[in-house]
Amino acid sequence: MSRPAVRMTAGSGASGSTAMTRVRTFRVWRERESARQCLVLGASNTLPAVEKPVTFFSAGTRLAGDLYVPDGPGPWPGVVLCCGYTGIKDLYLNDMGRRMSSAGYVALTFDYKGWGQSEGPRLRLAPYGRVEDTQAAMTFLGLQPEAIADRIGLYGISYGGSTATFAAAIDSRARAIVSVTGVGDGARWMRNVRYPWEYRDFIARGHRDWEEQVISGASTMAERAEVLKHDPRSAKIAAQARKNLKGAAMEVPLEFIHETLAFRPEWVVDRISPRAALFITSDADELVLPEESAALFSRAGEPRKLVTLKGYGHYEVFNRPAIDEVMAETIAWYERYL
Repeated sequence: MSRPAVRMTAGSGASGSTAMTRVRTFRVWRERESARQCLVLGASNTLPAVEKPVTFFSAGTRLAGDLYVPDGPGPWPGVVLCCGYTGIKDLYLNDMGRRMSSAGYVALTFDYKGWGQSEGPRLRLAPYGRVEDTQAAMTFLGLQPEAIADRIGLYGISYGGSTATFAAAIDSRARAIVSVTGVGDGARWMRNVRYPWEYRDFIARGHRDWEEQVISGASTMAERAEVLKHDPRSAKIAAQARKNLKGAAMEVPLEFIHETLAFRPEWVVDRISPRAALFITSDADELVLPEESAALFSRAGEPRKLVTLKGYGHYEVFNRPAIDEVMAETIAWYERYL
């Protein structure tokens, strides 16, 4: 990051107001650079931030969010953070929002319709509805006085990376995107974490539920693990993270199956270019295989980048020490393109 020029030598002709503006510009640069360096070294919350609950609407449904605003003079570039498959804003994203505000970005986390503190039919996947919610979040963030309306990026973890990718592909307001362990093709994702006979049974179960839902109007509820097939390493971490988390879903409707199979962000990822797309994965992720991020990267246009972390499982990517690496890459990407 280049240092801004600051010249206040006698006789330069600069007015007092211009000199003060330059001093403030340098101070902002110094604070943001200090925050970025601390993120690289693994520290978070370098700059104190204002955190406040907010509400906004998506297709007439009230959504709950949290806004993380940097301390100091604004306005600031903004980032909308997207939850994962069965995630809520208070699971992992709250820490990431604080880290981003520490680095000089206004961060907005939110719950999708029917999840967490948001209103709407409960616990539906509705992948295209999540894209709609993300677009509403971008609109809301752009209206905040602390944010620079034409400098808004997207960030998503796990299935939230898929949501962010699709939203950026169809909405040019997203200046830059970061997808962390995202899914490119829902059918391939579900197939690759199951044995062939398991996948056949899985598909058949989803088809039966779809037919029953057409007749009865309701999808059958199932244990979350029956749809989201964890490896042992991920299952243990997920259970611990959700143990005492209010609003964490333990069951999901079986309609998740056919909705997952039908959502394929890699079909549209090429439309993000010439805006910037960063894909982060891990070579040891056995829940969302690294091939998913690689497929998105291979279909994306420039500027693009693929980062493969070493040795971390899926949920380990969202915790220390891996998250320090993720945030360092993320902040560097936003500094360059956002």
